[in-house]
Amino acid sequence: MNAYFVTGTNTDAGKTLVTSALLCAARQQGLSTLGLKPVASGSDATPSGLRNADALALQAQSVPAVSYDTVNPHAFAPAIAPHLAADEAGCTLSAGGLANGLHSTLERHPRDLCLIEGAGGWRVPLNEAEDFADLAARLDLPVILTVGLTLGCINHARLTAEAIAADGLTLAGWAGSVLEADFAADTPRFSANLELLEDRLGAPCLGVIPHLDAPGAEAASHYLSLSCLTAQEPA
Repeated sequence: MNAYFVTGTNTDAGKTLVTSALLCAARQQGLSTLGLKPVASGSDATPSGLRNADALALQAQSVPAVSYDTVNPHAFAPAIAPHLAADEAGCTLSAGGLANGLHSTLERHPRDLCLIEGAGGWRVPLNEAEDFADLAARLDLPVILTVGLTLGCINHARLTAEAIAADGLTLAGWAGSVLEADFAADTPRFSANLELLEDRLGAPCLGVIPHLDAPGAEAASHYLSLSCLTAQEPA
């Protein structure tokens, strides 16, 4: 199995779009897929329980199909930092507990490609002492970085890449997501920014998703490549 942890330069950097698009691209190649979002805040009440839009997007790209609870075992209603949402719900999150659950899920649902999406950025807290970086370290998986392409993204991307390396994990690749329609209007400067990111991040670029009027996994999948991921040794 090729399994990866997906993080972002920030909240709303485009992690779910990139994750679901990579899973969709894998499906189009006839590969089995699994998208997991162990913790999600900002969930809606439904007759079936709390449901998070990002987790639903990953569930839709998981083939063979799995239950919602498999994809997202910890869903919280308020759209706030996960550790605060968990605290308000009377739930204690820990890197060890989440990692154990994810290892069990991976054993029960082996797939050609599995992507585990974090919440927010690399240092978003899980509790008073741990953050999502600790979960990634426990899983010991290579990391895919989603870079939200907007003003300030170079600094955010480089700092995140440095933090990933400092935590002893491998940056397997990065994908860009254009967050504002006019950000890429100045093509020469936009291209120069991408070239700098490719040079400084030290990992292959999986592709750049332009600003889409109707963003979705299938539309975004055309801009991403799996070749750098599927060529690596299975995790």
